[in-house]
Amino acid sequence: MVTFLNASDVAKVVRRVGPRRFWERMVEALREDFVRWERFDKSPRFASHSPGGVIELMPVSDGEIFAFKFVNGHPGNTQLCLQTVVAFGALADVATGYPIFMSDMTLATAFRTAATSVLAARHLARPDSRTMALIGLGAQSEFQAYAFREILGIDRLRVFDVDEEAADKFESNMASLGVEIRRCPDARTAALGADIVTTITADKKRATILDADMIAPGAHINAVGGDCPGKTELSRDLLLRAQICVEYAPQTRIEGEIQQLPADHPVAELHEVLAGREAGRKSRESITVFDSVGFALEDFSALRFLRDLARETGIGAALELTAAPANPKDLFSLLHPFEAAPQRVESRETVEISE
Repeated sequence: MVTFLNASDVAKVVRRVGPRRFWERMVEALREDFVRWERFDKSPRFASHSPGGVIELMPVSDGEIFAFKFVNGHPGNTQLCLQTVVAFGALADVATGYPIFMSDMTLATAFRTAATSVLAARHLARPDSRTMALIGLGAQSEFQAYAFREILGIDRLRVFDVDEEAADKFESNMASLGVEIRRCPDARTAALGADIVTTITADKKRATILDADMIAPGAHINAVGGDCPGKTELSRDLLLRAQICVEYAPQTRIEGEIQQLPADHPVAELHEVLAGREAGRKSRESITVFDSVGFALEDFSALRFLRDLARETGIGAALELTAAPANPKDLFSLLHPFEAAPQRVESRETVEISE
């Protein structure tokens, strides 16, 4: 049997643990796995691109547990009253190959993306950062705002989205967070003067959401929206001015902001920064960029964290996901109860009718 969490279960787990404690433990789970980077069997994700979006499989293993996530990205889905991103994931025991845990990852992906942003910002942003600009107020925006508020103490938000309804939705969801929210008329106004600028736009195209003249010395940029070939948010000039950190360079050079730069342009990987082998921020005036495209190790962390919380809280369902014959060498035996019963042949008597 496999423990399964649906989206409602994930929400129950968060409520049971408490939002702040949940965020703290999620960030710590990510840190623990990034610092043992060398133990993981890693590869860029498999991506199947189409004109409307992308479907991806993201595998990784630490030699004991194998994890994968199925996830899509279809910006036009909102026109169909569908989510832009949906996902599910699983853990399997490497020793036996048996699946041991499954979960909805639509919520969990939003949590782990924001938690990874916070983990990086701890080392890349200035410690006294209190103001964050959020450009793009789609499904990920509230998670970013919540994580930065709970973990880093960000209490002033400057927000912008071309869709006024998205901005209304964001303000409504954030009403109880206890942060000051200023709605800005454009991305430039939002970014000017912000300590941290988070870009999370959805359009699958090369865009210039941030240019070099919009960012003050010392700012940190949390670039989350550019996550596939041909999709970017930052100008090349801005990248050339910045100190850049990525999750996994072989994947980010294909999908991230740095797809605009030469293949040998120097970048640091997050695990190197966490281990102290690379400087997070070289000076107070440095402009830092976390070029985040999402990496399978983060899903591994989120799934094992949710598995642990499912055990702690008793939340989740037992799912009979795979065949389990009494004799493991006799798979065919599972068909026995369903075999058609022998057909009964009814005798027919000839009746003669006399006239």
